[in-house]
This record gives sequence, C-alpha cells and structure tokens, in this order.
Amino acid sequence: MRTASVAKLIGLCLVAGVLVAGMAIPVVGAAGLVSNRVSDHVAATTVSMMDSPPPLMTTITDKDGVPFAYLYDQYRVLTPPDKVAQVMKDALVSAEDRRFYEHNGVDWLATLRAALRNQSDGSVSQGASTLTQQYVKNHLVHVLEREDAGGQKKAQEQTLARKLREARIAVQVESQLTKDEILSRYLDVVPFGGTIYGIAAASQAYFATTPDRLTVPQAALLAGMVNSPTFLDPESRPDKAIERRNIIIDRMVENAKLSREQAEVHKRTPLGLAEPVRPLPTGCVGSGVEFGFYCSFVINHLTRNGFSLNELKVGGYTIQTTLDRSLTQQAKLAAETQVPKTTEGIANTAAVVRPGKQRHEVVALVANRDYGLHKEQFQTQFDLPSAVENKFGAGSVYKVFTAASALEKGGLGIESVIESPGSYASRVFRGGAPGCPGTGEPFTYWYCLRNHDGSYPPRMPLKEALATSPNTAFVILEERVGLDSVVDMAYRLGMRDTLATNIAGVPPDPKSKQKELRVTQADFYKKAGNASFTLGPAPTSTLELANVAATLMSGGVWCPPTPIVKVTDRNGKDTGFTDAPCEQVVEEPLANALAVGLSGDDQDRGTAAAAAKDYGWTRPALGKTGTTEEYKSAAFLGATPDYAGAVQVFNDSTSPRGICVKAGPPRLCGEGDIYGGTLPARTWFDFMMKAHANLPEKPLPPVEPRYLRP
Repeated sequence: MRTASVAKLIGLCLVAGVLVAGMAIPVVGAAGLVSNRVSDHVAATTVSMMDSPPPLMTTITDKDGVPFAYLYDQYRVLTPPDKVAQVMKDALVSAEDRRFYEHNGVDWLATLRAALRNQSDGSVSQGASTLTQQYVKNHLVHVLEREDAGGQKKAQEQTLARKLREARIAVQVESQLTKDEILSRYLDVVPFGGTIYGIAAASQAYFATTPDRLTVPQAALLAGMVNSPTFLDPESRPDKAIERRNIIIDRMVENAKLSREQAEVHKRTPLGLAEPVRPLPTGCVGSGVEFGFYCSFVINHLTRNGFSLNELKVGGYTIQTTLDRSLTQQAKLAAETQVPKTTEGIANTAAVVRPGKQRHEVVALVANRDYGLHKEQFQTQFDLPSAVENKFGAGSVYKVFTAASALEKGGLGIESVIESPGSYASRVFRGGAPGCPGTGEPFTYWYCLRNHDGSYPPRMPLKEALATSPNTAFVILEERVGLDSVVDMAYRLGMRDTLATNIAGVPPDPKSKQKELRVTQADFYKKAGNASFTLGPAPTSTLELANVAATLMSGGVWCPPTPIVKVTDRNGKDTGFTDAPCEQVVEEPLANALAVGLSGDDQDRGTAAAAAKDYGWTRPALGKTGTTEEYKSAAFLGATPDYAGAVQVFNDSTSPRGICVKAGPPRLCGEGDIYGGTLPARTWFDFMMKAHANLPEKPLPPVEPRYLRP
C-alpha cells in the first residue's frame, strides 16, 4: 500500500512537472488561470460524456414489429452489463487492464513505468492507459467528436498534455460510475472494425450470436481486437487474430480467470467465424428487393416531418411501420408476373393504402423492378414530393375528378343521363386533336376530340360512362363545372404532391426557359385552360392515386398516406410523432355515391371486366381504368372497404414509344396497344384476390337519392 501511494505521488508530480515545464508560464497568476481553465474543460468534458450517449442504430419494423431495415453510421446496439457474458468481461480486463478493479481511473504504477520509458526514449511511445482512460478516449473520438475531424485528431494526439487531460477525466468518470458501468460503456463504444461498434454488433457480425452467449475463444478474440481491429481482422488475417486470441487466453490464466487445462482446450478451438462476417445491412438497399421502395418512403416521410437523416442514423429509434409483408410480397409477385423485371423500358408499380377516417395507412409499395438495380430511375418513385416517375400520366383515371366535381355542383346523380357523342368540339377549351369536323370554324378555336371508337351510344348514365370511359362525355362535364374546379377536386381528393410538380414531374424550376416548367401542374392547366386534364396526360404518383381511392372509400375523408404506426426513442419512449390531420374534403354522401358510381368497371361492358373475370373477382369494389393517348402508360385505380390500390404501367426508358401487350410479352413498340384494363387491372386483381382471401365480403355504402337521379 505504501509503495503504491509513493508511486502515485511520484506519478502525479512527474506529470504535473512536465506540464508546467511545457507551459513555460512566467507568473503564478497566469499558471493559476490556465489551471482553472483546464479544470473547467475537464469538468465540462466529463459532463458531456455523461450526457452524450453514443450513436445507435435505428430499426425499421413491419406492422407486426419484425425488423426489415436498419439505418446507422455506426452499427451499435447498447447492451446492459447483465447481458454481457462474464467471460467477455474477464477477457477484456485480462487483455487491457489487470488492475481495473483496483485503481481509481489511472494506474499510477503503470503510468510511472511508461513515463520513465517515454522520458528515456524522448517520445510518447508507451501508453499505460487503463480501461477507463481508453473509454474516455473512445468516447471522445467516436461520440463527442464524431463529426469533427480536428477534434478527433486532438483526442488521439500522442502528447503528455492529452494524456494528462485523459487521466483527469478518467478520475472524474470513476467518481461518477461504477466499475461495471464503465466496463459496459467501454464495450458499447469501442470499434471492432469497419462500421461495427460495441460488443453487441461485434458478437452478431463475427459470430452470429449475442454478448451473453459468447464463449471464451470468441470473447478472447474480440478482446484482442479492440486496440487494432484492422490489423487483427480475423477474416482477412486469421493467423494474427488467432495468435492474439491465444495470448489473451493465456492472460486470463495469469489473471486467475481460467485454468491452464481449460486454456489449452480453448486455444485449439477454430475461429468459427460467421459466414459471411457482416454487420446488419444499413439503408434501404439492405432491406431487400421487396421492401426497398417502402423503406425509402418511410425515410422520406420522416424527413419531411421533422426528422433529419443524420438523426435517424444515430438516434437509435425503433420505427414501427404499417408495412404488410404478405401483401407486399403478393403485390410484387403480381407486378413481376404481368411485367417481368427484366423487361426493358417498362415499369409496373403498385401502391396499397388502407382506408379509414382517422388514418390512411400505406401497407405496400412495390415495382416490378428490384430496388437498387435501377436506383437512379426508381428511388424517387414513391418519394414525393421530389419527383413523379410516371411522366405520361394515368389517362382516364382522372375522369374521377371531373365526375366528383359534377356531383358536387349539383343537379346530377350517378344515374343521370349525360351526353357522350362520338366526337365533340368544345366552345370553351382550345387545343386537342386537329380539325373540328362539321363546325365550319378553324380548328385552333376549339378543343376537338373523339371517343376511342364508335361503340358508345350518344347518351348514357354517368355510372355507365365511368365504366366505359367515353372521352367526350367528361370534357362536356368539364365545361359544365369549370376546369379550375376539376383541378381543385384532384388536389382535394389526394393528388397534392403530384399537382405540386410541373408537367415534367419534378418541382418547378423558376430559372427554366420553358414557362411550363416554371409552374406547377395545377397552375399550368388552369392558366392554359387545357381540357385534357380530365384525360390524365400529366405525370402522376401511383401512391397518391391509391390514396384517392382510399379517400372515396373513407366517406370523403382525406388523410396523408402514412407508413408510420409509432416512433420510439432509444429508451423505448414514444416520441409522439403524428401525421398531418385528416380533412373532410367532400361530403360523405357524395363520396359514397361516387364509390358506387365507379363500381361498374369490373362488370358487363366495364373496361376492367375481362381482367376481373379472369381472376374470379366478384366482390363489390370501385374501379377506374386509364390509358394515355399514345399508349405510353396505363393505370388502374380500385378499392374495397378493406384496401385501396393503384397500379401504373409506363414507359420508363429514354425512348418515348408506346407499350405493346398483344401477341407476345410486354414490350416497347411503335404503335402501342396497352389499356388500363390489361396489365394494370390484371396486376391489381391478382394481388387483391390474395389480400382479400380470408376477409368477409363487405358491401359498398348506400347512396342518397339526391346523388342517384336528382
């Protein structure tokens, strides 16, 4: 005891003397001032260490709480002391600091030996750092100064001043934490190579196990890595790793933690590394081809609503989402069945939203593409408002907005008979197809259009028009209610971020030389008086289309499409994250009437009838197909009381050609022949049949008489 006290005194005097000599302070007052500043810095740093937890991995789970994605800069999971095997603690103490349980943060005997050796060498070549000092250094480098290269360098510089600072902080730490707490914090913060930090991450990455189940050879190998994880990487340098592991095992014998006989058995044990040695994947690419788009949407949704990406990577959150794994897998399979993932230039995307008056939960977002293969093109497919991927539009699906506006204006019901002539020359709108037959006026003064073919009667009920989709009928309705009203209705029902992009599908660019790229879609169509809006030629989000169907099936209540159930912090406390409030955007009787008005698309002459029949669909549902004029895209929107979904098939190549689906697999071609009732509807019925397999059939809502035939 007397020897230790003398050594401690000598060590203190030696270090203090070196510092004073190095400062070359001319007066005692100045020395006192500097000393106070150093003390203040040490105290402040200690407080910061106590109050600054290390970066933690954030986990994203499905609706059942099963993880499917992880976000981190440092792969780390905090582990309480009682969840770390005793052999791991013994191995670490034996390897790094045999007197750990005896000193108060600084091993003065070892410090004295190191100081004498360094004085002899004329450098700081020998450390003698205790585990507590190592914890201080690692916390400074990997936590407090993580984003400051200068601060990290300073925390690692080989100077006596840094050593003294580290020692003083270590003594402070020892006064505030127990030995087990210090050991636990050390094991949580220390790096084990690459992005692997802490014992839990290392146990998983190197041995596919947990800290409480580590064996002696595993613990010794990990304990041996802490000071040189790259040099002792067991995967790239197994011989060096085994050599170091066996040295640690011998030290455990010297430290009375193992018998010699046990040690010899453990030293003969093979490395037994996980195959492959890998940390958990980080980011959405690591979530797999099925869930990557959904993962990306989750991150985008959170960053739009108050979280930063860096916060998500270091915060240790648990994000429970509304993802339905089974439905997602079914939807992806359906998308790939209709348009194989290897199909050049043709994308097939689907989104599914659960209707409700309190929330619209996004349960699936998929594409026939695998997330990551076409990342530049597809990463933003569901990441509104950054871009809308289908640049060619949803076609006649937009007639839903015209019908809603007409019902709201009054004097019209879903059984009311409307005009549907074979061709029409509008006296309100300009543009359209060249020539206005029979008008006697130059075509530039009119918006001229024809129906797809001559099979339509000149008059029909609105419900039939929604099912068979005559173009002229909806342009006539658009004249009646006004284009502004139709555009506003599209926004109200759910096309909010879509309409905020320009006609190229990206945020407006005020510097663009093309004026149509400087304004939003909403303003472009309103200012241009372009009646083609009801025919859906503009870039459209698959997710927002699905949410439109959810709004109609929710009695006219729009809610932001959300992937979030709850977000809890690293301590398991609910962060209170909430989405924007829902809105009653149209009155419930109107929404109910339109839902029923759209229920004929899968029946009789409806444009999706053939697809519905092929899949044996008989449930009540709303539906609407759409096809763009040059067959570069097609869409289907549909919903039951249980699920609302949308599918869009579109050309995603750099060649603006049509899509052919007849006489062979889907392909780009000169003259397209795709329709919303083909690939899009077939994709929808495919996965929706499976999604509803075990659900009771539910009727559509009743319609008030005023919305049938006023």
